[in-house]
Amino acid sequence: MVSRANRSPFAQWWWTVDRYMLAAILILMFGGVILSFAASPSVAERLRYTDSFHFVKRQAMFLVPALIILFGASFMTPRMARRAAFLIFTVGLILMVVTLFAGAEVKGARRWLSVAGFSIQPSEFVKPAFVVLAAWLFSEDARRPDIPGSLFAALLLSVVVALLIAQPDFGQTMLITLVWAGLFFLAGMSWFWIIGLGGLGVAGVTVAYTLIPHVAGRINRFLDPGSGDTFQIDAAIESFVMGGWLGRGPGEGTVKRILPDSHTDFIFAVAAEEFGILVCLGLVAVFAFVVLRGLIRSRVASDDFSRLAAAGLAILFGIQSVINIAVNLHLIPSKGMTLPFISYGGSSLLSLALGMGFLLALTRKRPNTGRSNRTVTFEPLNRERLA
Repeated sequence: MVSRANRSPFAQWWWTVDRYMLAAILILMFGGVILSFAASPSVAERLRYTDSFHFVKRQAMFLVPALIILFGASFMTPRMARRAAFLIFTVGLILMVVTLFAGAEVKGARRWLSVAGFSIQPSEFVKPAFVVLAAWLFSEDARRPDIPGSLFAALLLSVVVALLIAQPDFGQTMLITLVWAGLFFLAGMSWFWIIGLGGLGVAGVTVAYTLIPHVAGRINRFLDPGSGDTFQIDAAIESFVMGGWLGRGPGEGTVKRILPDSHTDFIFAVAAEEFGILVCLGLVAVFAFVVLRGLIRSRVASDDFSRLAAAGLAILFGIQSVINIAVNLHLIPSKGMTLPFISYGGSSLLSLALGMGFLLALTRKRPNTGRSNRTVTFEPLNRERLA
């Protein structure tokens, strides 16, 4: 046990970090490796890798730097987190532009860069950095009337969305936009802006449905399964039916052998078949705990920036989880969205570790600065400027 009298950096971190949220995050990170044993060998065999545990080993390999990033980021002060986010965001945007010209094309999209034998997805790292920077701009808008922070935040969103659409990646576009709207709401968005942004969202979906066959196909297949190929969704639903409440047992799943993306987008369905719906409900409970814990701790943050940034990161984590699970259950049209810490993917794992590291850093207990020891509600930071 670390003594409270110990003034070392580790001791100060230990007594100020949210250890319950940290434990839940670690459960998800190591749970992802365990579920990779169930979901990825069949994919490796189907892709004719000589090692059936190819994806398992890579997931475990990426877990090491992910843990370093998680703990390293959690030691940061809010100012350090903001500066790190700015650096990561800048580099990420540059790499996203490079990806459009030099990235590998997979299924008609250019989202990945090959570096030293590894594929990285720059947009994954842009997400948590974008949330932190947008939160800072919204907080500055209220703190300094001479800075149009909300306008800059809107421009920031426009740049990111433009690059995502150019790839194209409509799933990430929707995710980023929803999180930005959540931050704008917490910062004091009036009903005028709520209705306006809602209208823009509906218009954007309508335009995408009208002009982009890929988007139209997914929506049509969701509304009318008979209008196209719904093989993956049908197999995912069958996994839940076959698994029942208790599952068929580790390694006993059969539907996963025909699921093309069983180790990424549909790993939740594999968990249902082999470990049962009860385990899936347990996973959902852990995800919900992280999100709710993050939102609760954000309410007692030491300043408006930390409060907004922590809430935004929790919302980002929660929406991404909900989208993946909803796709597996055929509640929304299919999207290429990973299940945080569970799905295979090095870029996803590292970026999520960064985001959760920022969240742990921003929700640490800090000396009283006038509001850190009292509970606050998510009230507008400056209603007059945003009305």
